[in-house]
Amino acid sequence: MTENEISFYIRKSIFSVYNELGPGLFEKVYEKVLAHELQNNGLNIQTQVDIPIKFKGITIDSSFIADIIVENKVIIEIKSISEITNVHHKQLLTYLKLTGLKLGILVNFNTDYILIKV
Repeated sequence: MTENEISFYIRKSIFSVYNELGPGLFEKVYEKVLAHELQNNGLNIQTQVDIPIKFKGITIDSSFIADIIVENKVIIEIKSISEITNVHHKQLLTYLKLTGLKLGILVNFNTDYILIKV
């Protein structure tokens, strides 16, 4: 599957989780339920994935942790906060740079209306 095809199933799963649970829970709850929903949709996922940093010829392990990586192609960064800020977008862009992946999805579950940034 391409990143775009994968993102369709991810967005479908996100809306399913949000519609069932609503806002106001901790990020960890949404992560676990979304992971379950993605797997039920037949997607291969990894949760809490260590993203190492390569700096001046050395590798520093466990520097960043991605919430969910789907099909080794798409990073999902989950938030449950009052407002997404520029630093959250930069965080996801850094994850993409460090992993070499092309697509990241930033989702904030703690809103009156679900917000997904691709």
